[in-house]
Amino acid sequence: MEYKKTVAPSLAWDRDFIQNNNIAGPRYTSYPTAIQFHEEYGIKDYEMAVKRSNQKKRPLSLYFHIPFCDTICYYCACNKIVTADKKRVRHYLDQLIREIEIQGSLFKENRPVVQLHWGGGTPTFFSHSEMTELMYHTGRNFNLLDSEQAEYSIEIDPRGADIDTLSLIHGLGFNRISLGIQDFDEKVQKAVNRVQPLPLVEKVVHASRDLGFQSINMDLIYGLPYQTPQSYRETIETVIELQPDRISLFNYAHLPHRFKTQRQIKDETLPTADEKLEILCDSANTLMRVGYVYIGMDHFAKREDSLAIAQQQGQLQRNFQGYSTAREADLIGMGVSAISHIDNTYSQNYKSANRYEDALTEGRLPIERGYTLCADDLLRQEVISQLTCHNQIDIPNMEKHHQINFTSYFEAELCELDAYQKQGLLQLSPTVITLTELGRLIVRRLCLVFDIYNSGSQNQKNTYSRII
Repeated sequence: MEYKKTVAPSLAWDRDFIQNNNIAGPRYTSYPTAIQFHEEYGIKDYEMAVKRSNQKKRPLSLYFHIPFCDTICYYCACNKIVTADKKRVRHYLDQLIREIEIQGSLFKENRPVVQLHWGGGTPTFFSHSEMTELMYHTGRNFNLLDSEQAEYSIEIDPRGADIDTLSLIHGLGFNRISLGIQDFDEKVQKAVNRVQPLPLVEKVVHASRDLGFQSINMDLIYGLPYQTPQSYRETIETVIELQPDRISLFNYAHLPHRFKTQRQIKDETLPTADEKLEILCDSANTLMRVGYVYIGMDHFAKREDSLAIAQQQGQLQRNFQGYSTAREADLIGMGVSAISHIDNTYSQNYKSANRYEDALTEGRLPIERGYTLCADDLLRQEVISQLTCHNQIDIPNMEKHHQINFTSYFEAELCELDAYQKQGLLQLSPTVITLTELGRLIVRRLCLVFDIYNSGSQNQKNTYSRII
C-alpha cells in the first residue's frame, strides 16, 4: 500500500479539544507495553528468538544505555547513576563490552547495523578513550556501516560537548546528535538544576554543522517550574532560529512519589494545567507554521528530514527511543535496563546496575524479564503501529498478512470506533481506517481501543502519563 502523505499544514492544536480528550494512556513504544513483561521469560527464550531472527536475516538496530551523569536534573525519570567514581564507570564499561561480545556471538556476522544509538544518562560522560573503546568493540562484533548507509545517533549534553568531543564522535561514525535543551529560560534552568546558556548551545550547534553531522535533534520539555506561555514562546523562537532537523516536545510528568529527584521541584512553581495546554498548542502551531511536519505524539521534523520521508514512504516505526526509520530491523538493547525487540519477543536487562554487572561477570546475558507475543499480540501490534506511524490502517493488507477477517475479528473495536467517527476523529471504510487531523492529536486514545491489556483498566491507566 502507498501511504498517504501525512504532512498537514492546516492541522491546528486546539486547547478545548485536547483538554476534553487528554486521558492517561501508554506511549506505545511497544505493544504490549513493558507492564506485561514477566520474569518467566528467560535467556533460552531470547536465544530461540535470535535463531528465528537469524533465519529471517533482518538488519539490526543497536541501543546502548550509558547511565552516568555528572549532575542530576531534577525533572529526570531515567535510569541514571550520578557519580564521579571513575572506577565504577570502568567496571560498567568492561561489563558492557562483555555483553557486546556475547550478543555478537549470537547474531550472524553479515547482518548490517542500520541504526545505532547511545542514550542514557549522558553518553559523553565516558572519556574519549572509553568512547573509542566502546565503538571499537561494537565494530569487532557487529557489521557496522558507513555514515551514508545508516543512522548512528548519540544523546549530547551541551555542557559537556566541546569541539574535540564532537570531532571524536563524528570520527567514530555518528552522523546524528540529539541535544537535551528543555528550556532556554535561565530561571527554569536553575529550578531544574540544568543551567546551559544559549551561547553554549549555539556553539555546539554551529560546530556540529561544520563537522558535517547529517541531523540535529533537540529535546524540549513543557510543564517545568516557572514556565509561562510567554517565556516558552521565547524558547520556541530561539529553537527555530537554531534550525534543528528534528524536535521532540515532551510533557513533564511530575511524579515525586515515584522519582525522588523530582521532590526538589516545588508543586507551586509548576504551570497550571491550562498554562501547559497553552504552551503545548502555541509551540506546536508555531513549529508547523514555520515548516516543521508533525510526525506524531511528541515529534516534529523538517520536511526533508529522513523521519518525515520515512513516514511518507511507509517505513516509519516506533521503538523505545521514539520514532525510527529502521522499520524492519531487530533491536538489540545493551546496558542496564535496556530493552530488546527480537523477532516476536521483547526482553529487558536488569534495572539494577549491580545485578546487571553481576550477571555479566558470571558470563551470562543480564536479562531480567521479557515477553513473547502471540498471534493476537502481533496483529494488534501492527494495527497500533499503523495508527501511530501512518495515521491509517490498511485493512486488506492486514487481512492478508494475518489471515483474518478484519470486520469480524475487530467487531467490538469497530463499534467503538464508530462513535469516534461521529466525533470527527477518523473515517471508516471497508478498506481503510484513516485518522483525521483531530484524530492525529489523540492517536494514543484511539490506540487504546485495540489494546486488549489496557482498554478499560483504570489501575493500569493510572500508570501512564496523559496522552498529550
